[in-house]
Parts: sequence; structure tokens; C-alpha cells
Amino acid sequence: QVQLVESGGGWVQAGGSLRLSCAASGRPFSMYAMGWFRQAPGKEREFVAAISRSGDSTRYEDSVKGRFTISRDNAKNTVYLQMNSLKPEDTALYYCAASSVGRSWYRPDYWGQGTQVTVSS
Repeated sequence: QVQLVESGGGWVQAGGSLRLSCAASGRPFSMYAMGWFRQAPGKEREFVAAISRSGDSTRYEDSVKGRFTISRDNAKNTVYLQMNSLKPEDTALYYCAASSVGRSWYRPDYWGQGTQVTVSS
């Protein structure tokens, strides 16, 4: 299995930027499609973005398209989420996730512990 550790969360004013990182260890990183999810207080966890094992394909939730960019560095076993033009509604606990081959990107096998992002108006 794979272990995931997120970092980079914090507090930012609306319009600002943050970059989240997720470091993976365990089985070879390139075996997994990677994704980011988030959960706001009182809401269900939702999909944010995902990237294929090679990095040549990405998907985004509609509300973050054009503002967020997911990328990965397989040599560093790390996936990133660059978040620009942040809005208060982006405030949530952000989770990194990994999907094994054949697994839906929307239903990953493995999860990190999460990193908090707070956007003030």
C-alpha cells in the first residue's frame, strides 16, 4: 500500500494562492493515479482534481477549473495542487488520495490525513 502526507495548507485572503503538496511512500508512486478531495464543515467530501499515473491527463471539478492546477513529479513521489484566485468557499480540509490501477479516480484506495485551507474574505 501507499502512505500519503499532505502539506502546504494555511490561511490566505481571498484572491491569494497556496500550493499543496502530497508526499507518497510505500509502493511505487507511478502505479497510482492521484487526486485531491476536500471537505468543508457540515458538508460531504468532494472531488477537486485528479491526475493520471503518467501525468498526461487531468480532471477538475467545475468550480475550480481555471483556478487550480494539479501536477505530479514521479521522481519525487509527490503530487501538487496549485490553487490561485482562492475564494472563501474553497475553505476546507484538503485530502490527497491515490487510486490503484483499475480503480475509479473518484473512489480512491488510499487517503492522507488532510491539510486545512482557510480563505478569508
